[in-house]
Amino acid sequence: MAVDGIKIYRAKTGRWGGTSFGELIKKARRLFKEIESNPRRKLHIRSAYFKKEKVFFDYFWPHLNQKPPRQRQKRLAYLECGIELLQNSHHEPTSKANPNRKSEILHRFAGVTKDDELFFVQVKEDTKTKEKFLMSVFPPD
Repeated sequence: MAVDGIKIYRAKTGRWGGTSFGELIKKARRLFKEIESNPRRKLHIRSAYFKKEKVFFDYFWPHLNQKPPRQRQKRLAYLECGIELLQNSHHEPTSKANPNRKSEILHRFAGVTKDDELFFVQVKEDTKTKEKFLMSVFPPD
C-alpha cells in the first residue's frame, strides 16, 4: 500500500483508546519505562530503516507539549504504533531539508494501525552529527 508515493508500514499494534489525556499519558509513561529499563545513558530505540542506528527521544516531549491539549491527546494515541514503525519498518520515508535549519533533514514515515488508521512518524536528522531524533507521531489532519 502507498500514499503519495510513500510505502506504508502495517503495524501490529492499534491506536490507544482513552477518553482523556491523563489515561493516555499513563500508557505513554509505562511504554517509556519499558524502553528505559535497559541501562542506557540516553533514551533511544534502534531503527530498522536507519540500519539499526539510534533514534533518540530528546525532542519528543518538548514538541508534544507545544501542541494544544486536544492535539496532544490525538498524537499520544499513536505513540506505540509509531515506535513499532521505527523499530521494524524498512520502507523509505519522504525526506526533505528543514526550511528553518539547513543542517537538518526531516524524514516522514507513513503507517497504518491494525485497524487501518493512517498515521505519520517524523524523525529529525542532524547532518553534522548524524544523530536522529523522534519528533512526532500524528494522524493526518
